[in-house]
Amino acid sequence: MQKSAQELYEQFEAKMKQKADVEYSIGVLSWDKEVNMPPAGANFRSQQIATLAGIAHELFTNAEFSDLLGEVATQKEELAPKASKNIELTLKDHKRVTRFDQAFVMRRSMACSKAYDAWLKARAANDYQLFQEALGEVVAIKREEAELLGYEAHPYDALLEEFEPGYTAAMLDELFADVKAKLVGFVREIREKSAISNDFLHKSYPKQQQWDFSIFLLEKLGYDFQSGRQDWSPHPFTINFSPKDVRVTTRVDENDLANLLWSSIHECGHALYEQGLPAEMYGLPLGRHISLGIHESQSRLWENNVGRSLDFWRAYYPELQKAFGEQLKSVSVEQFYAGINKIETGLIRTEADELHYHFHVLIRYELEKELIEGILEVKDLEAAWNERYKAYLDVDVSDAKRGVLQDVHWSYGNIGYFPTYSLGSFYAAQFFQQAGKEIPNLKQQIQQGNTTTLLKWLQENIYQEGRSYTAKELCEKLTGEPLNFDYFYQYALEKYKGLYAL
Repeated sequence: MQKSAQELYEQFEAKMKQKADVEYSIGVLSWDKEVNMPPAGANFRSQQIATLAGIAHELFTNAEFSDLLGEVATQKEELAPKASKNIELTLKDHKRVTRFDQAFVMRRSMACSKAYDAWLKARAANDYQLFQEALGEVVAIKREEAELLGYEAHPYDALLEEFEPGYTAAMLDELFADVKAKLVGFVREIREKSAISNDFLHKSYPKQQQWDFSIFLLEKLGYDFQSGRQDWSPHPFTINFSPKDVRVTTRVDENDLANLLWSSIHECGHALYEQGLPAEMYGLPLGRHISLGIHESQSRLWENNVGRSLDFWRAYYPELQKAFGEQLKSVSVEQFYAGINKIETGLIRTEADELHYHFHVLIRYELEKELIEGILEVKDLEAAWNERYKAYLDVDVSDAKRGVLQDVHWSYGNIGYFPTYSLGSFYAAQFFQQAGKEIPNLKQQIQQGNTTTLLKWLQENIYQEGRSYTAKELCEKLTGEPLNFDYFYQYALEKYKGLYAL
């Protein structure tokens, strides 16, 4: 007897959840690798992750699942709308993933695991040469991946699709042309003004006190510690194993309060998104985020639009002064607000102000695109990096650790990821303005320490939708137009003209 569409869908759902179980098990091993694992365990852990990656790939691409997906797809019009959408999106994902065989997936996983270990050693030794060979293997396999996936205009497009579906290198080139045309001159104008002092951020701030205050802020912003935790790691990140287990990490510099504080707020934004996804859609497309650009919009919205605003600190600065009375006793909330928004050039992306930040992203985008295109080789990457930093930011790179080795992303094989950071900031500005239109007295609520209404707006309009829309569709649905750089530009003009009396 032929099975009904609903019976087929239930089989499909069970297999998708089985695959998710394996993938999130990889996630737990990956989290442990960066947070707890002893150094000597690296090689076996790489092997374990590669094995599980191969199993997850097999579960999604074997003949049994492929036949089931094909069968239920022929009857998807008989399903409820959300079930039908899950089938539609899975067909798209399946088409992409079946371009790779299991051997390729395991080879790619092993190359990335080895590259991460090489990156850690290279950073510790401050020597790019220790990372070069492993990175070369990653770049080679990502070039191979682009060819397997296929593309129309540029091999980078094939890799970008994984992180920001629907975007192309040509679209990014146009967006970053706006950054160059509008931000470069404005930032130069700011640099010509008297510098704002943020010396108070660089006093001695004990590690435990910083940690305690970050936990306080995470709770106030709505992060659910019954469904998550914060830990230390060399590079802050958020990872999820379900909406009920979403973990963040941070790092500390006892002579830089900003390092931990805004990395925690940033990762909180990512985590709020993951905790807000529909739990009933676990393992299914509608239970996952739309794109990394949209994901980054949430971390940037909370970090910058909220967490670097004067409104926010009118609510929480008294608590910060209570925690660090000696360091901040003579600093007013207005001075604090100005200091945390100081515009100055520098080497480190994660420490950059919200304007220079996009030059850091632009450099990485151009370099990784050239690596995939083959016009730049890994052996020449460090020199190219240093040249771009001089050209775009007018700084001399002091060493590899503060230069080409500062980010973990390429060791993970995440080529095509970096542009989503800028996309996120631009989406954040557009979404935050729309939230302000729809939430009466949002500014006053934030001044009172109430971000609950804003979080609810984001949950209802973004988080609960899962992958129901593409990023472009979501942006148009929420704001009435596609992504528009001018929202970020106008936000920057209003904020920094006031701060620098331009």
